[in-house]
Amino acid sequence: MEASPNLSGRVAIVTGSARRTGRTIAHKLAGAGASVLINARSALVEANAVVEELETAYGKGRALACLADVSDPASVDAMIALTLKTWGRLDILVNNASVRRHGEFATYPLSDWHDILHTTLDGTFLCSRAAAPHLAVNKQGCIINMGGVAAHTGAKNAAAMITAKAGLVGLTRALAHELGPMGITVNCVAPASMRSADEDPARIAQLNSLYGHDKVPLGRSGTMDEVSEAVVALCGPAWRYMTGQVVHINGGIFFGS
Repeated sequence: MEASPNLSGRVAIVTGSARRTGRTIAHKLAGAGASVLINARSALVEANAVVEELETAYGKGRALACLADVSDPASVDAMIALTLKTWGRLDILVNNASVRRHGEFATYPLSDWHDILHTTLDGTFLCSRAAAPHLAVNKQGCIINMGGVAAHTGAKNAAAMITAKAGLVGLTRALAHELGPMGITVNCVAPASMRSADEDPARIAQLNSLYGHDKVPLGRSGTMDEVSEAVVALCGPAWRYMTGQVVHINGGIFFGS
């Protein structure tokens, strides 16, 4: 994939970008030249911290924080309106917001099931629907839905999360058909659990235990930077003919088809 395409002048929304993978994706998009709206449901301090990081690194006016519950239509509409008011356009939507609550299927709370599906699946539907007319304006719009390898392999104690992420695959393919004529590409990036460059030792040990060297053909854990580079590449001009696809980034744990 093309590394760090020139996204100067483009505007992106990254949902759930106050921490971890979303934060890293926001950094990569800004580094490629895009202006980025940082979204969180309630973590305003963390979202503002990411904005400060981006503006320090890439210049004032390049980032903005917005608290919005992506499962609420009014909140989504307000987030889109704020983006357009600030930068006058929208080119990229990264649907990254999700909720992860593990638990045994037999005793899993229905309220948690609903919260996970509302945030991950309903949120992607609502954000994509609200963004689509604006992504179509310049005929170079891009939607990236953040899935996960477990949606394809299964896993214990994660029925709600896996159901939501698997649903994103179907939604990606449906939207690729509907939005393609509008000049909008829609793809899904499905990573394994990734570590950040500054991950604490306990977290790295946990990941190594889950995806040990004996299970990963490449023999190492992946990084959020590697996932983010793939997301940014899909937003660039070299990949305008790719749509409706699931891009697997997992070191060989799962070979997608």
